[in-house]
Amino acid sequence: VIVVAADDAVMPQTKEAISHSQAANVPMIFAINKVDREGANPEKIKEQLAGMNILVESWGGKFQSQEISAKKGLNIDLLLEKILLETDILELKANPVKQASGTIIEASLDKGRGYVATILVQNGTLNQGDMIVSGQHFGKIKAMYNERNQRIETAPPSTPVLILGLNGAPQAGETFKVFENEADARETAYKRGQILREQGMRAKKHITLDEIGRRLALGNFKELNVIIKGDVDGSVEALSDSLQKLSTEEIVIKVIHKAVGAITESDVTLANASDAIIIGFNVRPSMQAARMAEAESIEIKMYSIIYNAIEEIKSAMEGMLEPTVEEKILGNIEIRETYRFDKATVAGCFVLDGKIARNNRIRLVRDGIVIFTGELASLKRYRDDAKEVTSNMECGLVIKNYNDIKVNDIVEAFEEVEVKRTL
Repeated sequence: VIVVAADDAVMPQTKEAISHSQAANVPMIFAINKVDREGANPEKIKEQLAGMNILVESWGGKFQSQEISAKKGLNIDLLLEKILLETDILELKANPVKQASGTIIEASLDKGRGYVATILVQNGTLNQGDMIVSGQHFGKIKAMYNERNQRIETAPPSTPVLILGLNGAPQAGETFKVFENEADARETAYKRGQILREQGMRAKKHITLDEIGRRLALGNFKELNVIIKGDVDGSVEALSDSLQKLSTEEIVIKVIHKAVGAITESDVTLANASDAIIIGFNVRPSMQAARMAEAESIEIKMYSIIYNAIEEIKSAMEGMLEPTVEEKILGNIEIRETYRFDKATVAGCFVLDGKIARNNRIRLVRDGIVIFTGELASLKRYRDDAKEVTSNMECGLVIKNYNDIKVNDIVEAFEEVEVKRTL
């Protein structure tokens, strides 16, 4: 199901998703969302799709489409009917009594729960306690949660579930299979890990005399080393692949390390040793790592939109850096107490460094992962409203339209300033 906003246009990532579906020969249904908003123009979306040689049924083509509003629940039932109709035509069937198998949708590292993976059961029934293997990782399922974050014991075919218990984060798109016992699962996972390591060793390109001669002839050959850290494996892989595709004869982008999780001191040490820049996607450095990076003059670039990261690296390579809006971190505030009321959660805080103002934009960071970006609803010193609170002072704050605040979370205050970029 390809979702397109009716008040926007067919974006680059949508075109990429369509290309992947066409390459894999997967049937597509177009859900045109946000039809309840002012300026929504579903016909414009259909026209743009027609320009890509994709005609929906209402335009005399073969692709099903449905105008919906996810926010108001408008026409969701009709979309589900069209999905069921497509499955009937394709005769999609699965055996619910065999051992489960399926695909990894996403995997990440959660500080409290360990490695968590979102998976889709495609055949058989998955049960809590099953031993599964995916790629070079294995584990016994400790707990399963459905899409509403409710704990479940079994997952029949065509069910997405979040599982706990794997010993690592498998790659998105990797398949999984249930094994009878732990010994077989462990042996299979270790064999796969060994094969992957051997393939990695063979794939390493060692410099040759011809390559040295070519670089000397060019004279201006450059190599850009990058370290990529992200919140989930899918984002890390997508960003790594996209950046490596930008390499040219004169400039090569080399990903020397990529992993899931917050930016740590070891990442900064590696960046210092290899003269690399660190790219963080929806993650933040720990305070020690940020201080170390500042001391060593290591650049840490942080993004929340993958295309922004690609475009900025591309612009840097092309030497066409335009003046841009850059974020300036103003202060870090630690949440030490929370008080829940009917309509809001008040956080009792301590300003660790810098300052925070009532009109600053803020990020809520938990264990190095960005949980929420938004604005303050209020900022107080004792009972009085405050315009600004500086370092080593206590304050109370409420985050606008967000209540999931926990003790030890960090509130990062920032502002966007226009600066001229240089390479």
